[in-house]
Amino acid sequence: MGRVVMYGSVSVDGFVADDNDQPGPLFEWLSSGDVPLDDSGAVKVSQTSYDYLRPYWDEIGVTICGRHVFDLTDGWDGQPPSGIDHVVVVTHRPAPEGWDPAAPFHFADGIEAAVTRAQQLAGDRTVEVAAGDVGGQVLAAGLVDEVRMDVVPVVLGSGRRYFGSVDAQHLLEDPDVVLPGNRVLHLRYRVRR
Repeated sequence: MGRVVMYGSVSVDGFVADDNDQPGPLFEWLSSGDVPLDDSGAVKVSQTSYDYLRPYWDEIGVTICGRHVFDLTDGWDGQPPSGIDHVVVVTHRPAPEGWDPAAPFHFADGIEAAVTRAQQLAGDRTVEVAAGDVGGQVLAAGLVDEVRMDVVPVVLGSGRRYFGSVDAQHLLEDPDVVLPGNRVLHLRYRVRR
C-alpha cells in the first residue's frame, strides 16, 4: 500500500480558506515563478518548488476530499484535478443527480471506507487527503502517514482550519523537509506512531 499524505496550502495561522471558502492569497505562490508545474502552463512556480512538488504530484494515485470541496468545485466537471487518476469523496449523500457513473470519482460513506477504497485504487502510489475537515478526521483516526504543508506568508484570521476540528493532540516527527520557495515554505512531517 502507498502512503497516506495529508496535504494543502495553509496560512501561517493555520487556515486553508477564509470564512467564505475562498483561498484568497493561499494559491498566489502557484503563479509566482517561471517554471510550469504541469502541461497546462497555468501553474508556474519557482524551480525550488517544482523540484519538490513535481515528484510528489507524480506519485499521487488518488485524492480524498469531502463532499463540501466536491460541491464547491462542481466535481471538477468529472475530471480529477492535476492529472490524478481517481478522487474518493467522503459523503453521506449519493452522487449528484445526473453524475456520469464512468467518471473516476468514488463516493464513500465515512473516512475509513474512503481510505480503504483509495488505497485499493492507488495500489503502491500515494493517497493524498485534502487538508481540512476530512483530512483532520483521517489524521484523528490514525490513518495519515505524513503531513505536507505549503505555508503561505499570510494571516487569514479565521476560516477553514488546516486540521479541521481535530480536538486531540497528535505528535509529528521533526520536519524532514523545510524548503523556502517563492511566497511559500514547504514543510513535510512524518506522523509519529
